[in-house]
Amino acid sequence: MREAGIMNRSAELIAMEDRYGAHNYHPLPVVLSKGEGIFVWDVEGRKYYDFLSAYSAVNQGHCHPRILSALTEQASLLTLTSRAFHNDVLGPYEKFVTEYFGYDKLLPINTGVEAVETAIKLCRKWAYQKKGVPENQAKLIFVERNFHGRTLGAISASTDPDARNEFGPYVPGYEIIPYDDIPALERALQDPNVAGFLFEPIQGEAGVVVPSENYLTEAHHLCKKHNVLFIADEVQTGIARTGKLLATCGNCSCQNPCENNYETRPDILILGKAISGGVFPVSAVLADDEIMMCIKPGEHGSTFGGNPLGCRVAMAALEVIRDEKLAENAEKMGIIFRERMQSLVDQYELFELVRGKGLLNAVVINDSPESKTAYNFCIKMAENGLLAKPTHGNIIRFAPPLIIKQEEMESACGIIEQTLKSY
Repeated sequence: MREAGIMNRSAELIAMEDRYGAHNYHPLPVVLSKGEGIFVWDVEGRKYYDFLSAYSAVNQGHCHPRILSALTEQASLLTLTSRAFHNDVLGPYEKFVTEYFGYDKLLPINTGVEAVETAIKLCRKWAYQKKGVPENQAKLIFVERNFHGRTLGAISASTDPDARNEFGPYVPGYEIIPYDDIPALERALQDPNVAGFLFEPIQGEAGVVVPSENYLTEAHHLCKKHNVLFIADEVQTGIARTGKLLATCGNCSCQNPCENNYETRPDILILGKAISGGVFPVSAVLADDEIMMCIKPGEHGSTFGGNPLGCRVAMAALEVIRDEKLAENAEKMGIIFRERMQSLVDQYELFELVRGKGLLNAVVINDSPESKTAYNFCIKMAENGLLAKPTHGNIIRFAPPLIIKQEEMESACGIIEQTLKSY
């Protein structure tokens, strides 16, 4: 009887969520209660490789001791003041992060989508104050299949019907063009009222879509030519996930630590998720003075933005990225993963394609986007001890913590192969 009670705990907790929570997610039927490094455990004590990393928020691994130490130490001193007063952590945090990424100013905020909204507002302010765009005429260019979050401002730029339908009317002043299409961008930039081009360097939610090699370089050049802000949403791709500190670093020549030699340096850089290692909600918008100083007191803010707890956690999380050389590890482990998956693509009809960069990767399942094949495959992988999640129906995203070692990667790839053989 005791055994049956334990085994029913997951079902009980899932039923509780279903009864009392909004139905705005469709998670795998796994109830997690513990995490350490690259592993998580469910309430029944089963152990799994985490190959989602909370959508790339847990790049440093679950419950990293250095990050937790910063959290607990600061939590016993001061957690929140609001921005009505100064605190003794915000200034050091802003100095640390601006020097870390090579920008003049940082605007602290909490979540990725809040940082996107901040960047949109900042771009419009700059357009009116610096570029001379007529009042209320500023336009932003976005690309198809983007994912910038689920606020009204973000979904107004979305082409995903699930995110967008029945939430209108939408925010005006947006133009949406195809991704990885330089001629389309060049045509859109002919409008003198265009203020910014906001994009993901790699489209994560769309299925880890990696653009052509020269796409970002050419897009950056066009934005400079037309005096349009080049705005990179690196909430998911940033903080070493793609094998570089940022995806916009491109083929930079930096050694550890980063020297900020961006191949395509954004005018506005949007960060979130792993900037705090998944321990506390922290996001940031970075820009140089000419752009950031367009915002004046009272025009934008957040009660929790820049709170001492988040600032201390973020500094520790970024130190871990640098000190443990996680960008370099992501690049090496990503190559191993894609080579293993490519061998499975070559052998098995179910796996159609593997793509990605660093440790942001995806496998395309040979079935329609409307099928449940990818979801069912993830259920089978979970039964074998590895957690991943489909995105857009027939695509499975694989994004383990960047601390993963080669033997662990080989073992995890073995689970994927085992599942494929038995599927």
